[in-house]
Amino acid sequence: MISSKLPPGAVLPITLDRIRKTYGPATDITMHTTIGAGELFTLLGPSGCGKSTLLRVIAGFVAPTSGRILFGDNDVTGTAPNRRDTGMVFQNYALFPHLSVAENIGYGLRARKVDKRSRAERVAAALDQVGLAGYADRRIDQLSGGQQQRVALARAVVITPAVLLLDEPLSNLDAKLREETRAEIRRVQTSAGITTVYVTHDQAEALAISDRVAVLDRGRVHQIDTPATVYHRPATEFVARFIGRSNVVCVTVVHTHDHEIAVTLPGGASMTVPRPAWEPIEVGADLALSLRPETLGFTTPEQGFLQGRVSAIEFTGATRMYTVAAAELTVHVAAPDAPGRPDVGDRVAVGLTSGQAWLVRP
Repeated sequence: MISSKLPPGAVLPITLDRIRKTYGPATDITMHTTIGAGELFTLLGPSGCGKSTLLRVIAGFVAPTSGRILFGDNDVTGTAPNRRDTGMVFQNYALFPHLSVAENIGYGLRARKVDKRSRAERVAAALDQVGLAGYADRRIDQLSGGQQQRVALARAVVITPAVLLLDEPLSNLDAKLREETRAEIRRVQTSAGITTVYVTHDQAEALAISDRVAVLDRGRVHQIDTPATVYHRPATEFVARFIGRSNVVCVTVVHTHDHEIAVTLPGGASMTVPRPAWEPIEVGADLALSLRPETLGFTTPEQGFLQGRVSAIEFTGATRMYTVAAAELTVHVAAPDAPGRPDVGDRVAVGLTSGQAWLVRP
């Protein structure tokens, strides 16, 4: 294992102290948070949201407009990229085609004047860690895309950096290989214990491997939380729509309690939902409600909040995604693929059968 065979590197938290980067009036990215030591922290959002810019600010390739970056207690805001003790994995791998696998992995060690024997031991340990033992003498063009990605990962972690940065590392791989490689990245990161910042636009990828996720859109940080919280308790309508699949329904507040809020849905049905942390919430306010398809099911008209007809069915394997349409509202319902389920055109009642509905900010 890298964490035991290689000399231990410092495991440091990263503090983004009111970091702001402005590219003219149209682009303004701001973040203030601390990434825990050994944490895998993901910057997630659509293209152009600012996630790669923030990663480059952390790496030192881009200077912030204002704010500070600290690795532990050390202010690295003005430190050159090659002196920040980071390892980076790029989207295009950035491997040297004229060098062997071992030479690519050992490149950073050679630049750091590590002696030949120690370099060979650390490269062998890194190869073993990423599942490429026996590939040391291969040429880069003899490797698959997934194997090249593992070489790039090994090259980044073999130097035992304080911080590991990954910029869309799986975007060039097919779906199955993405799943396999993301699991490998998480395994290596966990065993090495390196504080890691990971950039992706893939929601499933972020939820699968992250300790925490920051969801961004057009420079705005909508939410920073664990994958489960981001999914089940989205902070804003954007997060609810971007993470997974959600029914986002406009509702009106009709009563407030200490821990619950009563709302009415289109069509007049009512529902009681947990009170979110943000304030104020007043009677008569128009808000949005996030209803995950898997929390909905077919029920009796008396227990449901919507009666409509099945307008479409999407087969997804273990489940079917039903689109149920009524005059006032259309929702998606995820139900197990089993005999006796409704068909297109059938009239059904939909109710909340598990989990929670969650109020979100616009």
